[in-house]
Amino acid sequence: MSVDTLPQHPGSATRPEGLGRRQVHAVAACYFVASFAALGLPPYLTAILPALGDPQGRWAGVLYIVPTVFSALGAPLWGRLADRFGRKRLLLRAQLGLTVSFLLAGAADSLPAFTLALVLQGFLGGTFAATNGYLAAALDGSKLSLALTLMQGSARAALVAAPILVGALSPWIDPHRQYLLMAVLPLTAALFLSLLPEPDPAARGGGGPATDTSTDTGSDRAPSAAAARPAPIGLLYTFEFVFVFATVISFPYLISLAQERLPGVSGTTTGILFALPHLCYLAFAARTHTAFLARPHAGIALGFGFVALGLAGHAAAHSLVAFVAVRLLLGAGLTLGLVCLSVLAAEAARGRAPGRMFGTLEFVSKGGAVAAGAVAALANGRFGAAAPVLVGTAAALLAATAAATLVFPTRIRWSSRR
Repeated sequence: MSVDTLPQHPGSATRPEGLGRRQVHAVAACYFVASFAALGLPPYLTAILPALGDPQGRWAGVLYIVPTVFSALGAPLWGRLADRFGRKRLLLRAQLGLTVSFLLAGAADSLPAFTLALVLQGFLGGTFAATNGYLAAALDGSKLSLALTLMQGSARAALVAAPILVGALSPWIDPHRQYLLMAVLPLTAALFLSLLPEPDPAARGGGGPATDTSTDTGSDRAPSAAAARPAPIGLLYTFEFVFVFATVISFPYLISLAQERLPGVSGTTTGILFALPHLCYLAFAARTHTAFLARPHAGIALGFGFVALGLAGHAAAHSLVAFVAVRLLLGAGLTLGLVCLSVLAAEAARGRAPGRMFGTLEFVSKGGAVAAGAVAALANGRFGAAAPVLVGTAAALLAATAAATLVFPTRIRWSSRR
């Protein structure tokens, strides 16, 4: 996807340029390499841990979420510091923090040392909040929501490509030592980011402390029409938590579920099944942004609905064709949800300190991921590999119903006025 059409959206032509298209692309590229390094190696923890004193890799599940937990804990702090000392400085801090933690992880010769490196990766990293806070200080409205959509595309591309490259390098470089190699990526990103300007909040028409405390949750309008009434922040946080929970809960045990239902399926096939929803996002996110820019609540409701259908289908799928179909349904929900959450985040950023807001948003998002992993493990252990997707289905259905109530009363109210 691209931001080539970004200046053409209504409501942005009269605002000064905070960041140019090439600069936004540069930020997205830096976010991609940081995500690439952070997402590529955790799937290989079971291959890394035996050399560190854990022969069966029993700690792999716990260590998988350690960076997520500490990223959530550190994000609000780093966001507030970004608002106080500058978003560019804190974005550079995040990239350099990843560099240091990867070097320590690659050099670790014991399980405690490796664990400490992962703790530092989470706490010192936090590139999601730092990147989005940087963009929100320079962009506004549809330009910001499209940039946030592009950042999600960078993360999805990394999620698909990174494990493949790590696996391809494994015959020559042990996955443990690849942490040393991956340290080059965030360091390179930091060098490129150092050439970008410190964003000027005046160029986006906002960025200061919140001045509006409206609790109107019934409006489903374009960001350009919402300048004086930003979306309620609590609503954004709630949707973010539930959406991450509902989508991530299917990730940990998808491979085992596919292998259980499709005996003899190859690792390549299961990898493609895992990647399909993320490939859908990469293919359709830009068009979805255009279609739902003026109706994000409708998109959120549809997104949760497709997620519920896709997850429910996982429980009933017993053929490769069925698995492909339900993964595509989940991809449609993933695309609608992530894009419309970006639109709502852009609305909520109006009149608010972006570092603090996106720091809290990352805390909420990571909290949803941790909760999903814990519930998935409990449900899988108690009821089998299909149980996590059924829990996710229930959560998505509840959220879809709640989101729909924000859309239809508004439509009825406008109809009565006509």
